Parts: sequence; structure tokens; C-alpha cells
Amino acid sequence: MLKTITAKLGNNEPISRKEALWLLTDADLLAAGKLADGIRKRLHPDNRVTFVVDRNVNYTNVCESRCTFCAFYRDAGSGDAYVLAEAEIFAKIAELVDQGGTQLLMQGGLHPDLKIGFFEGLFREIRRRFPSVQNHSLSPAEITHIARISDLTVSEALRRLHAAGLDSVPGGGAEILVDSVRQEISPKKIGWEGWARVMADAARLGMPTTATMMFGSRESREDIVEHLFRVRTLQAEGGSFTAFIPWTYQPGNTELGGKTATGVEYLKVLALSRIVLHNILNIQASWVTQGARMAQVALFFGANDLGGTMLEENVVAAAGCSFRMSREEMIQLIRGAGFIPARRTTTYAILEEYNRTTEVP
Repeated sequence: MLKTITAKLGNNEPISRKEALWLLTDADLLAAGKLADGIRKRLHPDNRVTFVVDRNVNYTNVCESRCTFCAFYRDAGSGDAYVLAEAEIFAKIAELVDQGGTQLLMQGGLHPDLKIGFFEGLFREIRRRFPSVQNHSLSPAEITHIARISDLTVSEALRRLHAAGLDSVPGGGAEILVDSVRQEISPKKIGWEGWARVMADAARLGMPTTATMMFGSRESREDIVEHLFRVRTLQAEGGSFTAFIPWTYQPGNTELGGKTATGVEYLKVLALSRIVLHNILNIQASWVTQGARMAQVALFFGANDLGGTMLEENVVAAAGCSFRMSREEMIQLIRGAGFIPARRTTTYAILEEYNRTTEVP
């Protein structure tokens, strides 16, 4: 099987579900990693590893979805429930800009009272005050929820949000794109086709998107393969995914509980992602959940990007997994793995490259 897969990849041919499942279940980890690393080198021959300076502003922690894997959400009546005031949001973005940040992620929960007017007003003001920042915000589940409580179709809501200043859509809330798994871990959230519909609508509007996968909760290996193939198909049908980001479920403080995936399992899934997703250029390593050292190893298993420096991150931290990374640390991390660090935009335009003689800012 390995020889057949190697030959296919050498001819730039996509592998099948059966071959993908074999790689995940039976292939040697280092063999899978070598295949993924070869694809990375072909797609990114410049030996460059990219990152973006960003901030995740969680505008609210109130969420009706109540996903069992989430430690961040609160009910509307909870004592520690909140909705950030606009002044506080603007102060956080100003701090991001002062540190050279270019990407804003605004994500929260499915708040019962925050209709589309709230976001339109907020996004217009963000665009006016901070024109250099890419507003890369709201998950497909949030957009679908906003549309529903605002009596709009998803397409209408997305069009209005885009006009107000939403530049691109992150792939959060994908979890596993198999409804039997979603019914177990997030029964109140949209199904996989609902997630896909938002991403397809965003692509038709010319909006860049990303795709993600959270694994290690209740899914099977077959479900992981199905997720990857559904993402590959969506991209082939006109998707605008600039990157794919797999990360591991963090069980701390959650109703679902359980154990997180091992480092070996993470690297195997990461490598498989690079191998299967031949039509998505960038694969991102999740240092936020894996830590700096594993992120370095991931660069030899298919990843070519380390995501954001995350000036602020609250959702994963609520599950007890809290890593931090400054721009200087990110640059040294990439250099330490033998690659050339480069700061990018949300859409992977290179802003600055830091070779060995470049002074770290």
C-alpha cells in the first residue's frame, strides 16, 4: 500500500479514502511524516515558515449551544457571563495594532440577543478606526445563529456582514464534519452541511476562509478521514480555504471529559491532512494546543505555518491548556527548527522575512 500511495503522490494524484485510512491506522508514523514532508517541500520550496500577528477577541462567552467539549461558554444568567463593551473591544484592537498586528479574530458564542445590527455597527466602526486590520471573525455556527435570530437567510446575513466589514471567515466550529459525532458532542450546533453552506456562500462572495478539525473526542478514525475528504471536496467545488488547521480536543473543565490525543496521534493526523488536502496550500500547526516543541516537530510532518502569535486567547485556555508566544519567540522557534521565519497577512501575503542577519523586532 505504501508503494502505491508514494507513486500516486509522486505523480500529484489524490489518494483514496481507503489509502487515507490505511495511512492513519497502519502506516508507520515516520513513513507518513516523510510523505507529508515531501509534499510540503514541493509546495513550499523556499524553506519558509509563516506566522501572523493576531488577537482573538471573545466578544461574549454567552452561548446557547452548550457544547459538551467546551469549557468557555456560560449561560446568559451566569454571574460571570459577559458581553464586551465596544470601547473595550476597540482598546484591544488598538493594542494589537500598536504591536504590529494585522489579523483580528472576533469569536464568541451563540448569544440569544445579539442580532445582525450589533455586528454591522461594530464591524463598520472597526473598519473605520483600524483599516489595516483584517477582520477574520465569526464561525459558521455564529453566522447561522445571527441569521436565524435576525430573520435572514444565511446568504443574506453573510452578505450584510461582509458589506459592514467582515473580511474573511475562520473555520471554527467544524469539530468533526460527521453528524453522528456532532450529535454526541454538540447536538445544538449546526450540522456539517450547515457549516459547509456558510463556507460555500463566503467563497461565492469572494471571501477567504479557513478549515479546521478538532479531533480526539468521540470520533473514529473513519470519521477523521471523512472530515478530510469533505473539506477536499468543498475546496474542489469552489471553496476559498487558504489553510487547514487540525488541533486536539482539550478535555479540561469540560462536561465531555476524557483524554486528549497523544503527540503521536497529532502528528499522524497532521501528516495525513497534508497528504489528503492536495488542493489547500497551507497546513497550520497548532502550537496553542500542542506547545512550542511539538510545533517545531510538526514542521517536519507537513506543516508550513504556525498560525498566530495570539496576543490573547481564552477558549482553549478555559480548558486548562495555556501556551503563550510573542513575535520574538515565534521567530526564534522557527529559526530553531531550521526554517526561515516570515510574518504574513491573513491571506498569506508575506510582510516581512527574518533571515539570519535580520534583526528580530
